[in-house]
Amino acid sequence: MEKIWRVLSKRQTTVGSAAFILVSMVAASRILGLIRDRLLSARFAPDELGVYFAAFRLPNLLFELLVMGALTSAFIPVFTKYLTHNKEKEAWKIAAILINLGTVLLLLLSLPVFLWAESISRFFAPGFSPEQIRQMAAFTRFMIGLQVLPLLIGNFFTGILQSYNLFLIPAMAPVVYNIGIIIGIIALTPFLGLWAPVVGVGFGAILFMVIQLPLLVRIGYRHTLDTNPQTQGVKEVAHLMGPRTLGLAVSQIDTTVDLMLASLLGSRMVTIFNFAQHLQQLPVGLFGATVAQAALPLLSKQLVHGNKDEFKHTLIRAVHQILFFVLPASALFIVLRIPMVRLVFGASRFDWEATVLTGMTLSAFSISLFAQSVSHVFARGFYALYDTKTPVMIGIAAIAINTILSILFITWFQLPIWSLGVSTSIASIINVILLFWFLDRRVGRFSRWDLFGPPIKMAIAAGLTGIALYIPLKLLDQLVFDTTRVLGLLLLTGVSGFIGLSTYLFLSWVLGVGEVRFFLSLISRVKRLRVLFEPAGEVVNGGMGDKMS
Repeated sequence: MEKIWRVLSKRQTTVGSAAFILVSMVAASRILGLIRDRLLSARFAPDELGVYFAAFRLPNLLFELLVMGALTSAFIPVFTKYLTHNKEKEAWKIAAILINLGTVLLLLLSLPVFLWAESISRFFAPGFSPEQIRQMAAFTRFMIGLQVLPLLIGNFFTGILQSYNLFLIPAMAPVVYNIGIIIGIIALTPFLGLWAPVVGVGFGAILFMVIQLPLLVRIGYRHTLDTNPQTQGVKEVAHLMGPRTLGLAVSQIDTTVDLMLASLLGSRMVTIFNFAQHLQQLPVGLFGATVAQAALPLLSKQLVHGNKDEFKHTLIRAVHQILFFVLPASALFIVLRIPMVRLVFGASRFDWEATVLTGMTLSAFSISLFAQSVSHVFARGFYALYDTKTPVMIGIAAIAINTILSILFITWFQLPIWSLGVSTSIASIINVILLFWFLDRRVGRFSRWDLFGPPIKMAIAAGLTGIALYIPLKLLDQLVFDTTRVLGLLLLTGVSGFIGLSTYLFLSWVLGVGEVRFFLSLISRVKRLRVLFEPAGEVVNGGMGDKMS
């Protein structure tokens, strides 16, 4: 038990070792999320699931505004600064005050939600029937009561632990969250019907918070009931999170518009849109969000010490690492969209029409996977610079473009649900271009070849990978495998994917992409199971290097 505890409480002192932990746990969480969706699609029709997914809209809105604005852009940089200056007690006091204020604010906002849940649900999902609205409102009330508060507290716990370079336990928290939902689906569906996953959401949220408590206590954190908003560190967080919260509020408008438009096409389209979004978020969450999350404390420390050149080096290496994995994922999702959707969601109650529409929506999202992923790192670069206004203003502009295009595509041109993926891709690409342009001016220009050289090679390899995926897919589908059965579909997807990814790795190696060496080094470390016990070593010529290992 002591050895297990040493592993769980070991600090990850470099971005690479932290990113490996995050990627591993996010992969486990995302895979469990897909298993969760498969279980849902096997037990409930798309029309029923549309109500379940729509019920998350209001709880997610409250969570994003109360937590994500403070946590990603403000809390971690400020908390890290206090730790760097050996002001641990002050840092803990800041954390306690923010948790307390967030809890009070959530309770105050929850009261009107409970009172007017049906009216709000009717506004969010105008295409739903009266019975669906009543069910959605009941689910929303439950989630507000038992999901949002544990996630609010648990995410601040995550920020504290990550600032201490403790990434494993916080990264396990989303895994147990999905496990809680899965337990609810399997154990409670025969008794509660569609209420089963809703109850599972509450159970998973409590697990998310509780699993982090022992390590938090171990590092010496003691919670107090202080709520003084005039504390210096709290004022710093409030100053930084203001623009970010505004940006999140605008993004929530965009997400709400997507729900409203999807509901006008029918509740099953809400399910199709959410399933496609869950699939495309797999590489974004695995490689974009995790690498950016792992890099933020290091980027903040480098700027605290005035090391701007190292800051730029770290950011470039992070971008390369993300693109190395995300670009081939885009090719996979575009070419293998139908077999992948059928494998993940193709239960008896998820029909062929739903499969095709989900696949087309997934392809539309996949065009911008690179932009969605890299924008996480560029935004963290601004946060480390104590600048939350610039990425927020850029985000607001991109969100406005997305919202306008979504409304035009659905109401004016009357396009199917996949058009919402197209509007998202257009806005995401504009967003990442603007983020880079402003960050480049802010830090004194990145080396163009250092930044763009390796991604150009990766893009060439990914494009040829798409061709390498398409040819075996067509040949094997018609001549070898019976894709009406799960085994045949699995073999078709597996063989085609293996050929495509092997082609990508080979071409990347031939073109001299340094991230191939990092990838092979990573595989070697996984085999030896040593990555948890030591930081990754330096990878030369384009790998993460000693700053990103």
